[in-house]
Amino acid sequence: MIFPDYTETGVVYHIVNLNDLPGIKKEGVRYDNKTTYRSRYQDFHGFMNSHRPSRIPCWVDRSRAVFASMNFNDGHRWHSHSMLLALRIDPERCWIANENKANILYEPFVLRSLEEFQKAEGFLANEGKRIAEEYWETSLSFKDNLMRRKDREQGYDAEVMIFHPVEPEDIEYIAIVSDHRMLTVEKWKEVFCGR
Repeated sequence: MIFPDYTETGVVYHIVNLNDLPGIKKEGVRYDNKTTYRSRYQDFHGFMNSHRPSRIPCWVDRSRAVFASMNFNDGHRWHSHSMLLALRIDPERCWIANENKANILYEPFVLRSLEEFQKAEGFLANEGKRIAEEYWETSLSFKDNLMRRKDREQGYDAEVMIFHPVEPEDIEYIAIVSDHRMLTVEKWKEVFCGR
């Protein structure tokens, strides 16, 4: 893992597009204050929520979550033109799920509306339904995860769903990611601002 464990740091990690940074510096991180919220993810969250079993608390609603990571493996592929943030969270208001399960479904969900990919609708109705149900069945509260540590299991890429706003004072700016490199904020300032 790239960073020390949550039990040492008390933070989870969130990646934002650089264009969202001015608003985040003012308002913090909220589920609906990113440029991509409505255009890219809202409908997908609805699809995933539709397969949520009754044992999952009703406040665990993907359409109202800020998504973060417990940590990153060495060799993680970063999104260009983004910033890595560390967020201090309220563990009582967070949930953990296996992002690998959701990621399998995102592309078929998006592409099914295009004529050449319409057959992905059949995948989503059958195999996709099973995968979405497994996503929820293998999910657990953030606090339960700290005891069970599913995030350390092979193949379980723990996404943290945060169900509260993260205020500006609870955000640490760690690094800026360019096309081919990742620089700490201080190093970036040194290179581009002469500091």
